[in-house]
Amino acid sequence: MIFSSLLFLFSFLPFVLIGNYLWRNIKWQNTFLFIASLYFYAWGEREKVFVMLGSILVNFLVGKWIEKKEGRGRTVALTVGVVVNLGVLVYFKYSRFFIENINQLLDVFNIPIIEGLKYERLPLGISFYTFQSMSYLVDVYRKEVKAQRNFLNLGLYVALFPQLVAGPIVRYNEIAAQLIKRTQSLSKFNEGIKRVIIGLGKKMLLANPMAYVADEIYMLPVDDITTPMAWMAAIAYSLQIYFDFSGYSDMAIGLGKMFGFDLAENFNFPYIAKSIREFWTRWHISLSIWFRDYLYIPLGGSRGSTLFTMRNLLIVFFITGLWHGASWSFIGWGLFHGFFILIERVGFDKILKRIPFIFQHIYLLLVVIFGWVFFRIENWGDAIFLQKTMLGLNRIDSLSNLKIIMNNYYWMVFILAIIFCFPLLKYKNVHEKIKRVKLIEVLGLLLIFLLSIVEMASNTYSPFIYFRF
Repeated sequence: MIFSSLLFLFSFLPFVLIGNYLWRNIKWQNTFLFIASLYFYAWGEREKVFVMLGSILVNFLVGKWIEKKEGRGRTVALTVGVVVNLGVLVYFKYSRFFIENINQLLDVFNIPIIEGLKYERLPLGISFYTFQSMSYLVDVYRKEVKAQRNFLNLGLYVALFPQLVAGPIVRYNEIAAQLIKRTQSLSKFNEGIKRVIIGLGKKMLLANPMAYVADEIYMLPVDDITTPMAWMAAIAYSLQIYFDFSGYSDMAIGLGKMFGFDLAENFNFPYIAKSIREFWTRWHISLSIWFRDYLYIPLGGSRGSTLFTMRNLLIVFFITGLWHGASWSFIGWGLFHGFFILIERVGFDKILKRIPFIFQHIYLLLVVIFGWVFFRIENWGDAIFLQKTMLGLNRIDSLSNLKIIMNNYYWMVFILAIIFCFPLLKYKNVHEKIKRVKLIEVLGLLLIFLLSIVEMASNTYSPFIYFRF
C-alpha cells in the first residue's frame, strides 16, 4: 500500500484516523496505531512483517539487557544487538551482491563457484527500520534514553506507518516523549493535511512526469542517446528523485501531525546549496545526521589529522552509497560525493566562497546531476558512457530528437519543477500574503489534491523511489 493511492487515501487513512480518535487513552491509541501499522506493512509484504516483528522483539530485549549492564557487559550487549541488526540487513539486502562478487573473484583463479544459495526478496523499508533500531540501542548504551519497558511503544516507534517504509529516519530520543504524551489539536491536524497534499502534489504532478521523461530516454540503447537527450534525462531524473522523495517525506510528516506526532524535516531545498558539503545538510537530512552521530563521530570525526579525517569521510560516503543499494554504481555514487566533500575540506571551499554565488550553484548542480547518473544507471560502463555523452564526447546531434518525448505538457512540468526547487514562499513575504487570503490557500490546496487524484485514477502503479532502499 502506498500513500499515493486511492486505496490509502479513501479507505485505510480515514479508517485509521477515526479509530485513533475514538480512543482518548494514549495507551489504547498506541495499541491501535501499532496494529494498523502492521496491517499497512503486511498489505504488501505479507510474511515479511514477521521479519520486522522479530527485529522489534530482539531490540526490545537487547535494549533492556544493555540497561542492566555496566562496563564490558554493556558493550557486549550493544555489540550483540548491532551485529544481529546488521546481520539481518546484510542477509536480505547484500548477500546476493557479496556472493556474485566473490564468484567473480573465484572465477579469475579457476576456483569452483559458490552455488545453490537461496536469495530472499528485500523486505520493504528494512534499511530505515534497521537504522532506527540501532540508534535506539546506541542511545540506551550512551544513557541518553531509558530502555523502553512497553513492547507496544517500541513497536510503534519502529513500525509507525507514516515513516515506516521510506523515512525520515526517526531517532528514538526525538519521539520517546511523544509515545507517552502528544498534542492532538485541530490546528495541527490542518497543518498535517496541508503537508500531505503538498507531498502528494510533488509526487503525482511533478515527480511522475519527470520520471516518464527520464525513463523514456534511459530505455534507449546508450549509443542512441545524444548529448541533449543525456542532459534532459539527467536533469529530469534529478527533479524526479527530489520531488519523489521530498514528497514522500512531506506526506510522512503531515500524516504524523494528523496523529499528533512531530517528525523531523528531511529536506530543505537541497538544489539551492552552494557546495556539496551544504547539499548534505539539506538532502535526506535524517540520514546525514544518523551517519554523523553513529558513524562519523564514533570513528573520530575530524578530531585528528587531515588524513585521518579524510579516511573517516570516505568510510562514511562508502557506507552511504552501499546503504542505498547493493551495487557498485551506488558505491560509486557515494564515493563520488565523498571525493568532492574531501576537496572542499582541504581548501576548495575557500575558493568557492570567493567566486560569485551563481557559479557556486552551477558547480553544485553539475556535481549532483552527474552523480545522479551513477545512481540511476546500474551498469557502471553505461553510466560512464552517458556522462561522456553529456560532455559532448559521443553523439552530440541537435535538439530535434527530444521532440519525440518532450511535448508542451512535459516542458511545462519541467519548468515548474525547476521553479519549485526554490523556496518561493520565503521570498518577499509571499507566504504571509497567502496566509492572509486564506481562501486562496485553501483553493490552491484543493486544486493540487484534485489534480493528483485525477493522475492517480489515470496512471498505473508508481511507488516512491526510496521504497527500493
